[in-house]
Amino acid sequence: MKGIMPTRDAQRLADQQGLDLVEVSPNAEPPVCKIMDYGKFRYEESIKRKQARKNQKTTQIKEVKFHASVDTNDLNHKLRQMKEFLADGHKVKVTLQYRGRENAHKELGMDVVNRVIQECSAEAVVEQTPKLIGRTLGCMLAPRPAKAGSGSQPAKPAAPAVAPSRPAPAAPAPAASEAVEAAPVQ
Repeated sequence: MKGIMPTRDAQRLADQQGLDLVEVSPNAEPPVCKIMDYGKFRYEESIKRKQARKNQKTTQIKEVKFHASVDTNDLNHKLRQMKEFLADGHKVKVTLQYRGRENAHKELGMDVVNRVIQECSAEAVVEQTPKLIGRTLGCMLAPRPAKAGSGSQPAKPAAPAVAPSRPAPAAPAPAASEAVEAAPVQ
């Protein structure tokens, strides 16, 4: 900390040390400068940017397609896949394509999409409500945000409060263990 000084004096100090005078905060009054090796500073900043990009989590949009006449087993299989995608943190685009005479019964497709939304309600929130565009009914599901107190891990379920079927073994008396600790070592 050299304090406030004219720019020429600060530049002279930097030249004497073989370093650069770098303006750190130009909007401050007066502007704040540092004497440092500018090449090394730029290198460290690039390393920090690369590390931030490496640690950045990317979310993908996975698409799951249905038809209005989907069978129960097919629906259950796709629901399991969707729950896995949501657990991995990906968004899921649900699309339902109407074919042939299914166009006359749009409510059947809406029932399927509503069932999908209902089944995934524990893992996902509806980001985009179901919309009919041409022959395609689509909506977007996003994973539920993590609770603030739980961190990135989901909360573990508590142990059930059931009485044990057999009595637990008796613990040793505390007085005996205290006597052992208090005895002098010879």
